[in-house]
Amino acid sequence: MTIELGYGLVTCQRHPDHDAGWPVLYAEALGLASAVEDAGLASIWVSEHHFVGDGHLPSLLPLLAAMAARTSRITVGTALLLAPLYDPLRLVEDANVVDQISGGRLVLGLGLGWRDEEFEALSVPQGERVRRLVEFIRIARQSALDEPIDLPDERARPYITPDSVQPAGVPLWIGALAEPAIRRAGRLSDGFMATEVTPSELAEQVSWAREDYAASGRQTPFTISLHLPTLCHQDGVDWNTAKDALGYPNWKYEDMYAARSDSGPLGRPSQLTEQEETRLRETSIVGTPAEVADRIREYADAAGGDLHMIARSYLPSLTAQERADAVQALGAVNGLLSS
Repeated sequence: MTIELGYGLVTCQRHPDHDAGWPVLYAEALGLASAVEDAGLASIWVSEHHFVGDGHLPSLLPLLAAMAARTSRITVGTALLLAPLYDPLRLVEDANVVDQISGGRLVLGLGLGWRDEEFEALSVPQGERVRRLVEFIRIARQSALDEPIDLPDERARPYITPDSVQPAGVPLWIGALAEPAIRRAGRLSDGFMATEVTPSELAEQVSWAREDYAASGRQTPFTISLHLPTLCHQDGVDWNTAKDALGYPNWKYEDMYAARSDSGPLGRPSQLTEQEETRLRETSIVGTPAEVADRIREYADAAGGDLHMIARSYLPSLTAQERADAVQALGAVNGLLSS
């Protein structure tokens, strides 16, 4: 069993209880990258959304380039980058530059996106999400073969330079929840990124991805990764305290559905329903380093033994010091997983 432990999902969101501005939040994010490496963790991950009042990180690759320049060992990755919103040629170029800066440490976790306002404002038809994701993967793969890119119509067939440091190109993982999308990850990508699941649910999703991976006939490595809300402290964590911090990002995603052109005061979540709290507790990892390590091993067993686990411990309601403490506690978890 091989378990790699990462930290995320860095979003640089403002929270109504804190007065830190974005320069402070971005500086903290860079400091966290260094702290993650110093703690012995394997990776740090960022997440994307656009036009949100709390400033949810909209531009992933510039921040990852800065994180890469501050570190020397850890993987820097996206969880998730909304590939349909980008011109695929430009996205490959930008990713390759980050890979060069990092010395070959970039992973692109890709998602379809779902928020109407983002697609409308960026003039991308939401009905073309799947086609545009598949097209980006095709272009990225062709670029890694050092071949000119096949484009429609009569456009020139350009070579993309610089290339990536990694010989097969930047690894492309697909994050998904629904069975068709999970199977697409098995057919097309280098890894599947799961979230918001119990161990038994993860086992089923991994079986779908691996079935289609096997049917595709590919022989390249295929990574199983998972990101879950995680709160770890050396002295343990009280659930009644933890649930508010863990539930805030989920509430914010729900709030995004209704929030359009919102620049007003930052909102606050309503109290969790009993059903919401039960589900959050089932799909979060909370406790001492030993308790967190044991739970991660359950997920690794469900994944078939090898897992890249991303602890979603960058919680907007935490203070900068509390986030730094969480990184140190995850370092202790990593030591237990490695022993």
